[in-house]
Amino acid sequence: MTAPLSTLAFYILAAFAEIGGCFAFWAVLRLGRSPLWLAPGAVSLALFAWALTRVDADAAGRAFAAYGGIYILASLVWLKMVEGVAPDRWDLIGGAICLGGAALILWGPGRG
Repeated sequence: MTAPLSTLAFYILAAFAEIGGCFAFWAVLRLGRSPLWLAPGAVSLALFAWALTRVDADAAGRAFAAYGGIYILASLVWLKMVEGVAPDRWDLIGGAICLGGAALILWGPGRG
């Protein structure tokens, strides 16, 4: 089993790799960027898949469910840092609820 901090690090890596990869496609299809963005986007999505398999969970579905909370929080960080849009209080409250749910799924009683 990996330590909770290692698991969290892999979740964070997976989240930003997925967001970056998806954003590359968004940039091409919605923002009119060059199709050359798709190559690093595809590599980023492969990194996402690899990182998500490194987390310590007894079942893929549980790993993916817990990942959802991390992904939401990472998306709010991306919103602010990359897109320059400040999350509002409802974004932050929702993110905190999701993060709490992710922790409960992954590290609840009898799981870690």
